[in-house]
Amino acid sequence: MKKKIVVSFSGGKDSVLALHRIQNSGEWEVDSLLTTLTENYDRTTMHGVRNELLELQGASLGIPLRRVWIPQDCPNETYQERMEEAINQIKEDGITYIMFGDIFLEDVKKYREKMLEGTGLTPVFPLWKEDSAELIDEFLQEGYKTVLCCVDTHKIDQSFVGRVIDQPFIQEYPREHDICGENGEFHTFVFDGPAFSFPIHYELGEHRMAKDMFTGEDRFYFVDIIQDHKKI
Repeated sequence: MKKKIVVSFSGGKDSVLALHRIQNSGEWEVDSLLTTLTENYDRTTMHGVRNELLELQGASLGIPLRRVWIPQDCPNETYQERMEEAINQIKEDGITYIMFGDIFLEDVKKYREKMLEGTGLTPVFPLWKEDSAELIDEFLQEGYKTVLCCVDTHKIDQSFVGRVIDQPFIQEYPREHDICGENGEFHTFVFDGPAFSFPIHYELGEHRMAKDMFTGEDRFYFVDIIQDHKKI
């Protein structure tokens, strides 16, 4: 009998590849996708992707969404309260596993494990400690497609935003930075691949710079990913 699991889902390439892994393992039944969105902004919190595109991802993947809404500039206490509510609901639904797409950030993994201590939920990390270059190769070889929706301009050039990850992208990407963006170099939106029943057609909208909430510096460069209604 397959074990039911909730997937922590950003809509980006690492969570999609980890999802692909567990779906093809024969061990898991994916119950839902757990995503954090920002209130009064209607976008995913870290990636800044519109809620309507997240809905399309869920529909194409054929997996229900579990949304956790948090306020803008959310205090950690509030975040923990909202996540605790979500975790309690997951437990009430009889699920005891949750998946994360982390690769090598020890502090992030420890934070997740501590957050789940005593909850009855066991974290699962399908990509943990694997080589980033091999992971991005696997992602592309499996047939997934993803576009950069945000870059940290303190790490890579803003010209990478809006680009699809492909072999030319990999060749041009600065070698001193992680090709999976695990250190926060960039975030992505996956729009097609073998787990998707239909591709998500999009166009690139407005570009904007966002400030670092800790230093007040202009730092994070976003492009608005917009559904292309002409190709529905």
